[in-house]
Amino acid sequence: MSFSRCALLWARLPAGRRAGHRAAVCSALRAHVEPLPGALGRVSAVASSSSSSASGGSKAPNTSLFVPLTVKPQGPSADGDVGAELTRPLDKNEVKKILDKFYKRKEIQKLGADYGLDARLFHQAFISFRNYIMQSHSLDVDIHIILNDICFSAAHVDDLFPFFLRHAKQIFPVLECKDDLRKISDLRIPPNWYPEARAIQRKIIFHSGPTNSGKTYHAIQKYLSAKSGVYCGPLKLLAHEIFEKSNAAGVPCDLVTGEERVTVEPDGKQAAHVACTVEMCSVTTPYEVAVIDEIQMIKDPARGWAWTRALLGLCAEEVHLCGESAAIDLVTELMYTTGEEVEVRNYKRLTPISVLDHALESLDNLRPGDCIVCFSKNDIYSVSRQIEIRGLESAVIYGSLPPGTKLAQAKKFNDPDDPCKILVATDAIGMGLNLSIRRIIFYSLIKPTINEKGEKEIEPITTSQALQIAGRAGRFSSKYKEGEVTTMNREDLNLLKEILNRPVDPIKAAGLHPTAEQIEMFAYHLPDTTLSNLIDIFVDFSQVDGQYFVCNMDDFKFSAELIQHIPLSLRVRYVFCTAPINKKQPFVCSSLLQFARQYSRNEPLTFSWLRRYIKWPLLPPKNIKDLMDLEAVHDVLDLYLWLSYRFIDMFPDASLIRDLQKELDGIIQDGVHNITKLIKISESHKLLNLESLSAENRSRLSGTLKSQARRVRGTKTVGSKAAEPPVPNGGEKSLASRLVQQGLLTADMLKQLEKEWLTQRTDGKERTEPGTYSKGTRRKKKEPDSD
Repeated sequence: MSFSRCALLWARLPAGRRAGHRAAVCSALRAHVEPLPGALGRVSAVASSSSSSASGGSKAPNTSLFVPLTVKPQGPSADGDVGAELTRPLDKNEVKKILDKFYKRKEIQKLGADYGLDARLFHQAFISFRNYIMQSHSLDVDIHIILNDICFSAAHVDDLFPFFLRHAKQIFPVLECKDDLRKISDLRIPPNWYPEARAIQRKIIFHSGPTNSGKTYHAIQKYLSAKSGVYCGPLKLLAHEIFEKSNAAGVPCDLVTGEERVTVEPDGKQAAHVACTVEMCSVTTPYEVAVIDEIQMIKDPARGWAWTRALLGLCAEEVHLCGESAAIDLVTELMYTTGEEVEVRNYKRLTPISVLDHALESLDNLRPGDCIVCFSKNDIYSVSRQIEIRGLESAVIYGSLPPGTKLAQAKKFNDPDDPCKILVATDAIGMGLNLSIRRIIFYSLIKPTINEKGEKEIEPITTSQALQIAGRAGRFSSKYKEGEVTTMNREDLNLLKEILNRPVDPIKAAGLHPTAEQIEMFAYHLPDTTLSNLIDIFVDFSQVDGQYFVCNMDDFKFSAELIQHIPLSLRVRYVFCTAPINKKQPFVCSSLLQFARQYSRNEPLTFSWLRRYIKWPLLPPKNIKDLMDLEAVHDVLDLYLWLSYRFIDMFPDASLIRDLQKELDGIIQDGVHNITKLIKISESHKLLNLESLSAENRSRLSGTLKSQARRVRGTKTVGSKAAEPPVPNGGEKSLASRLVQQGLLTADMLKQLEKEWLTQRTDGKERTEPGTYSKGTRRKKKEPDSD
């Protein structure tokens, strides 16, 4: 019997006869609405069968990622309340009691679990279901009749379950398509994603060795002698370097990075050779030779997927890998799955390097060719300022500087005729810059890092990081043929030696990343889910082999949440979210938002518009804050250029913006050249408090460092104690001793401070405890925890 026919016959029945036919009508309605049987036992059996087949042995999903959709209660219907006409209006109080009884039944909760509704989802689904029923002006006929029957004991409360389940699947659509989602997010057997590479038999050659061993040189020689080739590097600077070397050697080579495309052929035709950043390499273009540099970065929590893609997907007769020996075993295992053998060529360092037996202890002991490596900008500023006080000139290199400024500072430091003989840098010098360094000095051994889960960790640097940085000293191509490594602080030296002597842990897994196509298929099944939530669910549902991991996507999710409210197609939204931005820079983040908003309005972002947006022309920096603002503007121009190669019509003025960026690079170079003046001005205007920032960092990190140092050193020897400065008050070094060791005070400055303190103490103007006089002259009153 059809639904419409059933309703018509019901309406024609006299009121007295309706009760007798209620069961038949309800049966027809149930058959029309829901295929599930009404009896709890039979429903449970069906549920158990379907859930067991659906699970397929897969891990249980993390249901906390399932965000409930809103199902609005029904308003007044144009046809009136048909259910009430067929039966009677429902008593809301009675209905509430029925729903509460339904919720409390253990059998119903167990049945919900069989359908994927754990306790959390069951509760959320029930709250939504109850609100829908209680707040709807009129209900669908089927559920109205069931509720009416339960009120008259003509049906069991368990008969509500099919309607509850239907509602649960409305607010949690993932329940309806879990099997499809698991298939889409199945990331096992990645080699099969690259049929072009699998169609040829590639020769894999691993050039293994430490820094300055010539491994990359030999790979590049093969690249230059080939008929066609691709170089894949981790940095724009490295891609630029190979681009320039190749063309200088008479081998026409194009450049491809996220923000730049340079073709050398006059007609614009692609050259047979290309140097690119690893994310930009083509996995469909055939080459004779491919070079993948720094292959150990295949383990990088955020970018590792790009090295995995290049390794598995490049269509080259020979693939040359350059990197640490720690990656050999993993690469061999991955190539075993493709049926390709790996030839390993080992290299030794070309010049000797030694770890000194003494720390620098004071910046007074600096020599030409020294590089002080810091892991924070504040330390960079502080050390640069102290070097300038000593009448020395230093070059400065850190990660957020534009590539042109880094090269200019490197050139200044390398120039034998330039008075600048000291370099202050972060670990940005570990790759991409050729520097003439005699001695590497670690200002600290603590570096904040982001792990695979996106969590910030503050730990001593790894052996791999220490070797990469230390290896910059005494390079084969520099004037210093022997390298030296030490620390700023004496207490760090043994820890550095222990770190450098540890074996490098073998790399165990390679990174993977969902593609735009996979996310689009996910969105097809979950059309009302935000992109950030889609990513969370994808990662949770994903299945990977033991040799792989899914890369951290926190930056992607940050951008997705930032532009979620802007109306964009999914593909466009995905591209905007993959744009590389520094989420610590508010202006860069707001620019991504503004660019997306302009795009959604179909308003091209022209040169004149961008000039107004960044308030061009920009003035030279007057202090450190101005310099940081200029660096942020440079990043915004990078963002424009990156988007201009994905949306040419909406970002049409790439060449003009590149000229603007070069001009800005020059302004930043001038600012960095005068960085000590900017630091001095910032301190005088209280825009930068290096002393308090440095003290705060030392306090926050000292516990971690000391615990690591204890594990390495054990107890101090008598000899080392004899070499220590006097220690007052039961074993704690005086503040003066620590400041002298850290290079923040010289002996002359200490004597002058001591004289001033003694004079003030004699005059009775200030009382301080021993060991605090170095700060006493700067405070009007003693602070409780000033030490």
